[in-house]
Amino acid sequence: MSTQLAGPVRVAVLNDYEIVVAGVARMLAPYVDRVRVVATATGVPPMGDCDVVLYDTFSQSQGNVLDVEEIAAMTGAKVVLYSWNLAPSLVSEALRRGAAGYLSKTLDGEGVADAIVRVAEGQRVLPGDTQGREHGAWPGQEHGLSAREAEMIALITQGFSNLEIAGRAYLSVNSVKTYIRTAYRKLGFTRRSQAVSWGIQHGFLPPEPRRTDTGRGMTSVAAPRG
Repeated sequence: MSTQLAGPVRVAVLNDYEIVVAGVARMLAPYVDRVRVVATATGVPPMGDCDVVLYDTFSQSQGNVLDVEEIAAMTGAKVVLYSWNLAPSLVSEALRRGAAGYLSKTLDGEGVADAIVRVAEGQRVLPGDTQGREHGAWPGQEHGLSAREAEMIALITQGFSNLEIAGRAYLSVNSVKTYIRTAYRKLGFTRRSQAVSWGIQHGFLPPEPRRTDTGRGMTSVAAPRG
């Protein structure tokens, strides 16, 4: 059953990395007549501040489908996962936990905006057979890293082993090794210690762990300019 919307859907973009949040906000900016972004870098928005939470999964643990239920309960909003990982089991588990939608990162800004509006209207939006390129922004993009390669560097910088990365990213260990190898080749690395040092210097450590408690110190930032 669809709901008639009174105005643009209020959207909170959630991720630990401000650059990721800013990239998604820029992608959605041309569609402000339909979606109005409230960008949140490391804090979950307070109850009632948004209609939809778009959860960008960059560098997040995906094996347990994140914390969809907790975010929905804290915000009162519908939670939509935004990911390049479209494993059917992961999508099904996200929906079981209460996700209102699951979007592919191959969607362009218009496609994401349309999907968010449909979710706000009461529809369930799932990955389709869409094809395209990665959108938004992520750490290391300016150095030629793909989003997946950047995620590997981020997780290496945070001290995770290849096996732990595979579990968090919902990938095989061989796929993890392949992404790491291509990232190292682009950056000229031969050792893991080089990747860790470079990652620390280039913002691959989140400023602080994202807080999902209802206590003190939650951080919200305004939507980026430009």
